[in-house]
Amino acid sequence: QVQFVESGGGLVQPGGSLKLACVASGSRLDYYAVGWFRQAPGKEREGVSCISYSDGTTYYADSVKGRYAISRDNAKNTVYLQMNSLKPEDTGVYYCATPTHCSVYTDYVSQYHYGQGTQVTVSS
Repeated sequence: QVQFVESGGGLVQPGGSLKLACVASGSRLDYYAVGWFRQAPGKEREGVSCISYSDGTTYYADSVKGRYAISRDNAKNTVYLQMNSLKPEDTGVYYCATPTHCSVYTDYVSQYHYGQGTQVTVSS
C-alpha cells in the first residue's frame, strides 16, 4: 500500500501562495491517480484536485479552479499542489491519497488511506 508524507503547509496571508508536496513510499506512483483533499475545522473532508496516472489529466473542485495547480514528478515519486490567491476558506489540513480514478475522486473520500496531512492556515 502506498504511504504518503505531506509537507509545505503553513500560515499565509490572504492572497498569498503555498506549494504542498506529497511524497510517496511503498510503491511507485507512476500507475496511480493521486488526489489532494482537505478538511476544514468542523467540516467533512473534501476533494480538492486530482491528477491521473495515464496522461496527467487534472481535475479541480470549483472552489479552487484557476487558483490551484496539481502536478507530478514520477521520478521523485512526488505530487505537488501549487496554491495561489489563497483565501481564509482554504484553511484546513491537506492530505493526499490514491483514488481508483480521478473521475470518481470525490465520491469515496471517507474510504481512502491518508497520510498525516499538512496544516494550511490563511489568515491576516
